[in-house]
Amino acid sequence: MTLLRDEDLTAAFDHAARGYDGLVAANPGYHAHLRRSVRRLGLPGSAAGLRLLDLGCGTGASTAALRAVLPAAHITAVDASAGMLRRAAAKPWADGVTFVRAPAERLAEAGVTGPFDAVFAAYLLRNVSDPDAVLTAVRDLLVPGGRLGVHEYALSGRRVDRTVWSLVCRGLVQPVASVLGDGGLYRHLWRSVVEFDTVDRLAARVRAAGFERVRALPLPGWQTGITHTVVARRAESAR
Repeated sequence: MTLLRDEDLTAAFDHAARGYDGLVAANPGYHAHLRRSVRRLGLPGSAAGLRLLDLGCGTGASTAALRAVLPAAHITAVDASAGMLRRAAAKPWADGVTFVRAPAERLAEAGVTGPFDAVFAAYLLRNVSDPDAVLTAVRDLLVPGGRLGVHEYALSGRRVDRTVWSLVCRGLVQPVASVLGDGGLYRHLWRSVVEFDTVDRLAARVRAAGFERVRALPLPGWQTGITHTVVARRAESAR
């Protein structure tokens, strides 16, 4: 199959929204890993007074991680899928969380403007047509010195990690998703990871977009070598 992109991918996420949280719940460490990646942003205290952009919020798992770690921040959570966003917005949230429907490539058209103190993008970049353009736009939305956190399936480059990823997808995820009628999306999930950047390439891509202090950090458990956090900062002064 070819990778799903743009409207086709959005439609697939719309359809999968009803069962998405159930599949996520079956993934050991999923929510804890998101919280760990948020902590790696290195933001101070409860983040009182800070503006955060949750780019590609899905059904709100990344939003919940941001709220749990940084409870006083104002969070703008954005997703292109109306179905996923409805699920996210229907959950109970404290004040300070705003949901906006918009593709990552067209934030300004939806009224999402900076500056933000940090941008968190979970499982997003391998799903956009032009990740370099998205990273450049994100950089421009950040305050000088603002933080970027990319939480992504980005393989280490070792054959064993690619094998584990394929076994999990083909043996567990895809059969369940097919029963739910979402096999196409989860076949895309498998392929989008194996065809996307290795973690070193992803870190280099972030650096090339004008970010500094770029670090790629592994996550524990079965996803070691499969899922990573790439953290970085916008330069304090213009390039």
